[in-house]
Amino acid sequence: MTLNRDVYVVAVGMHRFGGDAAPLGQRAIAAAHAAMADGPVDYKSVEKLYLGTVLSQPMFGVDVVKDLGLTGIPVVRVENASATGAAAFHEAVHAVAGEQVDVAMALGFDDPASVGGFNSFRAGVPVIESAITPAAFFAMWGVRRMADHGTTLETLAKIAAKNWNNARLNPFAERQSDRVITAEDVLKSRMLAYPHTARMAAPMGAGAAAVIVASECGLASLGLRPTVKVRAAQAVSERYVDGHLFSGAIVGPPEMARRAAYAAYEESGIGPDELSLVAVHDAYAIEELLYYEEIGLCEPGDGDRMVHDGHTELGGRIPVSTDGGFIGRGHPGGATGLAQIWELTLQLRGTAGARQVRDPAHGLAHIVGAGSVCYTHLLSAV
Repeated sequence: MTLNRDVYVVAVGMHRFGGDAAPLGQRAIAAAHAAMADGPVDYKSVEKLYLGTVLSQPMFGVDVVKDLGLTGIPVVRVENASATGAAAFHEAVHAVAGEQVDVAMALGFDDPASVGGFNSFRAGVPVIESAITPAAFFAMWGVRRMADHGTTLETLAKIAAKNWNNARLNPFAERQSDRVITAEDVLKSRMLAYPHTARMAAPMGAGAAAVIVASECGLASLGLRPTVKVRAAQAVSERYVDGHLFSGAIVGPPEMARRAAYAAYEESGIGPDELSLVAVHDAYAIEELLYYEEIGLCEPGDGDRMVHDGHTELGGRIPVSTDGGFIGRGHPGGATGLAQIWELTLQLRGTAGARQVRDPAHGLAHIVGAGSVCYTHLLSAV
């Protein structure tokens, strides 16, 4: 699916992930107001609103956004597991590209603690994921990688430490360490499921994020100049591969990331070697490592070398998870995919502060939902 007309990210906003005990509705409204102030965009100018939430009760989001104003616009709830925020953004982008509207907002929010986490919705499902948690599945990925390519615990620890330290530079991240985190610190944290320790896994506090997109006509009506353009918006789902598990959703095949990423490269005409920064699905450190290779940042088997050579760090050849990623920024479900767009937008504008990538031109956001779907969005500075 390609974009039929140009679409621009005109405004982004977040409420800090984790942190204080602010009610979820308050977080959602704060993120929306932050985006509108960022534009600036008046809510009356928004013509369609997509709500991304995995865990909130039915109609919760619709009730919350009444506080933004009763303007009569369509409000659509979107749910696609961890990729929910990206799915809401995807729908907003295509609503503008398809000339349904000129200005659309995607608003994502969740509080896993309020409902006991994602696993609370899986009770009674007659599949293997009812007994084997995501931590166990990703542990299997890690052990298999170690056997196939000689990946070490130190490699995974370096990825996690990088993301913890990037999060220190992001005031909206859940994890705010008061000191630099080393690979040794990561390895000393308690073991979750070998080879992952607690500091190699994402926290899941509450959070909210919002993004507003517009066409050229929408920009003109808002009196704004374009700064960030959506060059590609792609989505795929899992397909059969050798060794496929017919066991429902959780992790899915890594090759799904390759198909989604390369569809974005084809749509945009921008290759992986032209990217300035990348956001990936890194709920566990092994994911980030595997996705380096699947989305074309390096050749298969070379991800470990990328880590040890510092290529994915701030100041490296291709910084990854500059805002801390899932591991540092946090993963509240519905807001995560929009937080990735928030970070790419700040970076491409040159307003990311201490974590700013030098002269960024193009950024890719990649995220997986329950192992069954994958979204990639490629943004460029204008």
